[in-house]
Amino acid sequence: MRSIYICLLTLLSAAIVQASIFGSIRGLVHDPQHRPVQGAMVMLRAKSSDWAKNATTDSGGNFEFNAVPIGEYTVSIASPGFNQTAQSVLVQSDSEPVLHFALTVTGSRETVTVSAAPEQVTPADSATPITLISREDVARTPGADRSNSLAMITDFVPGAYFTHDQLHIRGGHQTSWLIDGVPVPNTNIASNLGPQFDPKDIDYMEVNRGSYGADFGDRTYGVFNVMPRTGFERNNEAELITSFGNFYQTNDQLNLGGHTQRFAYYASVNANRSNLGIQTPTPQVVHDAENGYGGFGSLIFNVNPSNQLRLVTSLRKDFYQIPYDPDPNDIENADIPENDFAAQYPSLGLLDTDRESDAIVNFSWVHTFNSKLLLTVSPFYHYNRADYDSRSDDTPIATTSHRGSTYGGGQVSFSANLPRNNLQVGLYSFYQQDNELFGAIFNDGSGNPPLTDAEHPTGSLAAFFVDDKFHIAPWLTLSAGMRPTRFSGGVTETAISPRFGAALTVPRLKWTFRAFYGHYYQAPPLITASGPLLQFATANDLGFIPLNGERDEESQFGVTIPFHGWVFDADNFYTNVTNFFDHDTIGESNLFFPLTIGQARIRGWEVTLRSPRLAHRGQIHLAYSNQIAKGGGAITGGLTDFSLPEGLSPLDHDQRNTLNFGGDLSLPWSSYASTNVYYGSGFVNAFPDQPYPGDYLPGHTTFDLSLGKNFGERFSASVNALNVANRRVELDNSVTFGGFHWNNPREIYVELRYRFHY
Repeated sequence: MRSIYICLLTLLSAAIVQASIFGSIRGLVHDPQHRPVQGAMVMLRAKSSDWAKNATTDSGGNFEFNAVPIGEYTVSIASPGFNQTAQSVLVQSDSEPVLHFALTVTGSRETVTVSAAPEQVTPADSATPITLISREDVARTPGADRSNSLAMITDFVPGAYFTHDQLHIRGGHQTSWLIDGVPVPNTNIASNLGPQFDPKDIDYMEVNRGSYGADFGDRTYGVFNVMPRTGFERNNEAELITSFGNFYQTNDQLNLGGHTQRFAYYASVNANRSNLGIQTPTPQVVHDAENGYGGFGSLIFNVNPSNQLRLVTSLRKDFYQIPYDPDPNDIENADIPENDFAAQYPSLGLLDTDRESDAIVNFSWVHTFNSKLLLTVSPFYHYNRADYDSRSDDTPIATTSHRGSTYGGGQVSFSANLPRNNLQVGLYSFYQQDNELFGAIFNDGSGNPPLTDAEHPTGSLAAFFVDDKFHIAPWLTLSAGMRPTRFSGGVTETAISPRFGAALTVPRLKWTFRAFYGHYYQAPPLITASGPLLQFATANDLGFIPLNGERDEESQFGVTIPFHGWVFDADNFYTNVTNFFDHDTIGESNLFFPLTIGQARIRGWEVTLRSPRLAHRGQIHLAYSNQIAKGGGAITGGLTDFSLPEGLSPLDHDQRNTLNFGGDLSLPWSSYASTNVYYGSGFVNAFPDQPYPGDYLPGHTTFDLSLGKNFGERFSASVNALNVANRRVELDNSVTFGGFHWNNPREIYVELRYRFHY
C-alpha cells in the first residue's frame, strides 16, 4: 500500500516535464531605414518535416515562437512592399536564437533570399557543449541505423567509445536517455546489453556533454535527448527497410506515419538477428548469436493553439549468446607455470545466455500560456529486465542472475522566456521496485550446496530544480541553478547540486567562450544481498556494504568558432568524483554487482569540427578526445574485498586518445558515399607483459564505408562495410560478459529501402 501511495503521490505532485525538447526563436524585422516593420508575416517551417508555425510582428517589429522542438528550421518574412527573405536557424533545448531581418524594398523583380545553413552548434547562450545528430546523419553513417548500433554516438561525440560491451563517454558509463525531453529512469549499470531505442526511429538526437543546467538531471557523463520521428515528415507514407549480410545478419523495420494540421502519428516494428552479437574474448566468433524485436509509437494531438498532447511508447526484447574462448591452451584458459601466470578467465565450453526486455510509456501535456510561458506535465512508466542464465552443468559455477526494475513517476516543468531571463522551474520524481534472483550451482568439486537468493528492494527519488539564464547583454549570458535531491533506498541521502555557467560571444567574430562549474548527484542501484548469497560472498573473502550515490564536481571551459559554415568547438573538462560507480564479479560466477570506488579523477580535452555542405555535395566531421580517467581508494559500497589500495590508477576503460573522422559525399546519378575512420590509442592493460608489453593494450584503427543509390523516389539500396581492412585487436582484458573483448571483424551487408503511400 505504501508503494502505491508513493507512486500516486509522485504522479500527482511531480509532473512538470521541463522544456528540454524545446527552444524558442525570437527576432526583429526592420526596413532599410532601421524602422520596425509591424504586421509582417513570419513563417517558421521545419526542414525535415511539415511542422510549421506562423506569427506576425508587433509594433516594435518583434516576433517570438515558443515551444519549438529541437531541429533545423527556416524562418521566412513576408510583408507588402518588401522582398521576401528567409534565414536558417538551429534550435536546441533551452536555446533562444535571436534573428534580425533587414527587409529590402520590392524592385521590378521580386526575389527570395535564404541564408546559408546555420553555423552555431552549441547555442550562443549556453555553457553546455552539444553534439546534434540528425536523421540524415544516422541514415548515411555506415552501420549507424542498425537496431543494436551506437555508431550515431561514437562516430560524432568526442570521448565516446564502446568497450567491454558498454558505451563509455567522458570517462564514465552512467548516461541518461530522454525521449521527448522526459528522462527514462534507470539506476542500474553494467547489466544491459540491448539498445534503448532503434536509431531509425530518431529524428534528432542532442548529446549534451557535461555542464548541464539544473533542469537536465545528474548523469554526469552524457545526456542523450531524443526527438523521435512524429509523422509530420510523412503524408500517409510507409517505409520497409531490410538488410542481409555476413554472419547471417539481417536488420529489418516497417514504419509508417502521417499527419493533419492537428494530429500526427508514427509507428514502427523491427526485428534483427546475427551470429555476431557482442564483443568476443578471442578473434574467433563462437557462440555469439543475437536476435531481437521491438516496436515504437508516437502520437501528437494539438487540442488547440494552447494545448498539445504527446504519447510515446517503446517495447523491445533482445537475446544474446555469451561468447567464450574455445582454445584450451589460450592464455585466457590455461595456466602458464613457466611465467608464474594463472589462467586469466577460463570460459571454455560455457554456453551462457542473456535475455532482456524494455518497455516505456510517457505522456506529455504541453500548455502554452502565451509566447513567453510554457508548462509541461509528463507522467511516465519504465520497465527494464535483464536475465543472465547458465547451463546447469557449467563449470566451475553455473550462474543465474535475474533482475526486473519497474519505475513509475513523472516530471513537471514551468518555463518562462522573459526579455532578459530564460527560467526553468520543476520537479522530477519516481518510485522504483526491483525483483532480483541470484543463483549458483557449484560444479567445481567444492561440495558447496546450490544457493538461491531472492531480493525485492524498493526506492524513490525526488528532485526539485530551478535554473535561470540571465542575458546581461546580447553577447553575454550568465546561468545559475540548483537541484536539491532526496533518494531513499538501501540508504537515504540528500544532495544539493548548485551549477553556474557563463557564455560570452565576441560580436563580430561570433566566437562563443563558455565556462561552467557545478555539482551532480547520481542515485545508486538498489542491489542488496542476504542469506546464501551473502554467505557465498563471505566465503570468497568478499562482502556487501550499502551503496551510496555518486557525487561529482565538474569544471569546464571551451570555445565555439563558426567560420563560413564551418564550426570548430574545443573544450577542457575536469571531473572530481566521490563514490565512482563501477562493477565486479564474485569469483568466476558471472554474478555481476555494482560497486563504488572511493574517488576518481577524469580530465580531458575535446575537439569537434563540422563543415557545411561543400559545393552542395559533401560534408565532413571530426571528433577527437585526449582523456585521462583514474580511480582508486577503498571500495565504499556494493561488492567489496575490504582492501585499501593506495593512490590512483587508470580505470579499465581509460583510453588516452580517441579520434573519429568521416564524411558523406553526394555523387552523380542520385548516389552517395559515406565513411568513418576510428582510431583508439588502446585501453588499460590489466595484465602488463602477458602477453602485451606496457600498461596499455595496442592502438587500433578501423575504416567503415557505405555506398548508396536512389532508384527514383521510392526505392534505394546501399552496400555497407564495417572494419573494411578486418583489423583485429584485443580491445580490453577486464572481465565482463564472456571474459575479454576483441573488436568486431569485418561486416558486409546490403540494405534496401522501399517507400510507398497507403
